[in-house]
Amino acid sequence: MPEVCHTVSSPIVCCAFNSDRSKLALCPNNGEVHIYGKKGVAWNLLDVLKEHTEIVNGIDWAANSNKIVTCSADRNAYVWKRDGNKWKPTLVLLRMNRAATCVKWSPNENKFAVGCGAKLVSICYFEKENDWWVSKHIKKQINSTVLAIDWHPNNILIATGSCDFKCRVFSAYIKEIEGKPSPTSWGSKMNFGACMHEFSNSGSGWVHSV
Repeated sequence: MPEVCHTVSSPIVCCAFNSDRSKLALCPNNGEVHIYGKKGVAWNLLDVLKEHTEIVNGIDWAANSNKIVTCSADRNAYVWKRDGNKWKPTLVLLRMNRAATCVKWSPNENKFAVGCGAKLVSICYFEKENDWWVSKHIKKQINSTVLAIDWHPNNILIATGSCDFKCRVFSAYIKEIEGKPSPTSWGSKMNFGACMHEFSNSGSGWVHSV
């Protein structure tokens, strides 16, 4: 059943719920992420995450690990982990020169994807040896800003929607952290960055959601 949540008076740029939908993280049109908790019928402000210097364009909340990932127009992403009663941020090396526009955890939560205005998708994963998040870029055939991303349940394939009127399916297989993927209806050769398929809407508009 739909529910109206009156939390902030400013425009909400992006938002994400935790696993049981008892908490809500949102960006109130600035560089902050506000976390609200539900008590009865009211939503109360619990935490404010401050690390980004520009508007936060994407938030995703991992259902199993409870980690939050955020991305911003400042070209950075942070992974937030609950440490006691505080959220501790870790900077992600996105290596992009345009604003980050969207972010999504993979189903296994061992990597996430970040879209941006630099005509690429950054696939990020944790390097245990160096204790940091690093990234690889998918660039092939993307001709404009990436506005939307979503993962296939197999944790390998990713769909992207862009301002070039195209939806594409790519392989985001990271050999450093996962085994060789099994063949799917999309194909059997899934080297990182391979474009498995491209869909066009005949130039009728940007692809805002996938």
